[in-house]
Amino acid sequence: MAIEKQKTLAKAASIQGTSLHTGQPVKLTLKPADPNAGLKFRRIDLPDKPFIDASAANVQTVERATTLAEGSVNVHTVEHVLSALTGMGVDNAIVEMDANEPPICDGSAAPFVQLIKQAGVVEQDAPLTVWEVREPVSVETKNGSHIVILPDKKFRISLTAVGPNGRVTQYFSSVITPEIYEKELADARTFCFYEDIQPLLDKGLIRGGTLDNAIVIKGDQYICAGGLRHHNECARHKTMDLIGDLILNGHRITGHVIAIMPGHGINTQMAAKLQKTYESMEAMRPKPVVLPAGDAVLNTAEVLKLLPHRYPFLLVDRILGFEGDTKCVGQKNLTMNELFFQGHFPGHPVMPGVLQVEAMAQVASILMLRIPENQGKIGYFMSCDKVKWRRPVEPGDVLIIETELTKMRGAIGVATGRCLVNGEVTCEAELKFMVQEP
Repeated sequence: MAIEKQKTLAKAASIQGTSLHTGQPVKLTLKPADPNAGLKFRRIDLPDKPFIDASAANVQTVERATTLAEGSVNVHTVEHVLSALTGMGVDNAIVEMDANEPPICDGSAAPFVQLIKQAGVVEQDAPLTVWEVREPVSVETKNGSHIVILPDKKFRISLTAVGPNGRVTQYFSSVITPEIYEKELADARTFCFYEDIQPLLDKGLIRGGTLDNAIVIKGDQYICAGGLRHHNECARHKTMDLIGDLILNGHRITGHVIAIMPGHGINTQMAAKLQKTYESMEAMRPKPVVLPAGDAVLNTAEVLKLLPHRYPFLLVDRILGFEGDTKCVGQKNLTMNELFFQGHFPGHPVMPGVLQVEAMAQVASILMLRIPENQGKIGYFMSCDKVKWRRPVEPGDVLIIETELTKMRGAIGVATGRCLVNGEVTCEAELKFMVQEP
């Protein structure tokens, strides 16, 4: 069953270097974390070694970097390591540091990508929840920065970076996958304009900045070690930053992110708006019925809480049990009072074959709704294939409905099903569904 799982690191891995803004030495260690833990920072240089959640609710300042804080504990310039973890598909991890800022390394996310690959990425026994943005979400600022997220089945970013007076105008657009992230975005370095260097130093920032870890733009010249890595390296770096800032909303998303003149301020504003929108949606969502595991039974009342169908279209009386996460068995007791017997061959009443297929679809829907991220949703029947009717189903028969979920990716699931009477197959089919909000 192709249900996407959460991922964490296989083992711990460390890197050392100098921080960009404080200029202090620091050792950073990436460590595995439990399912549903998310991404967390830990200051091991402080008493009690406190944690800070990578959450938009903890954003403190956004001048030239994203700073997180809980109480008096803070971490600076978190966007590169968060971007690398997110870009490489890591959902749960602990970022330990013996200072308050990660090493800047070469100014890109590539060293963190290599650290993640050194640690290894492993699946966890927990389904991955991906938020599909279905309505446009937008944020804009007075200086002309604008981010809008449009519905899309994939995570896609189209970004335009514009410097002062339009001096540096670059564009990058791509679907974001771990492969594309590593190849197209990870090595893009941070940059600044020559005239901004002294004011930043006066504020106590960029003390660890050098031409080995940043691009300096002076006039029309790009000054950096080794020359540019991409013709639009600034736009690629802004895209990398945006990925690290957006994950502060707490969920992976699918949607087309269109960003014009983005920066950490507007990036984290969007993350906060996404976070609040998701929390509002969860608060309004009907409380889901928690389905039992193993061989437990659901009676008719419990089935009614799960399925939107009602008589005469409810074709499942009870659920006899589940086998693991992929199999479910239901039951339908057929009496002469069924409306379809009165109109379908009334002289020789038989259950319409299409209703047997519908019965399988309803049982399969219950199986799909057993997946945690699908609880509270509705399963819509999309198509059927390889349908075969074997023998008639008549009044007085007890119809046993067996289904097995064979594939589940995102909102789309595929199941096989068959109906039996007295151990003989009456109908079988392959069914396709889509799970959506009610």
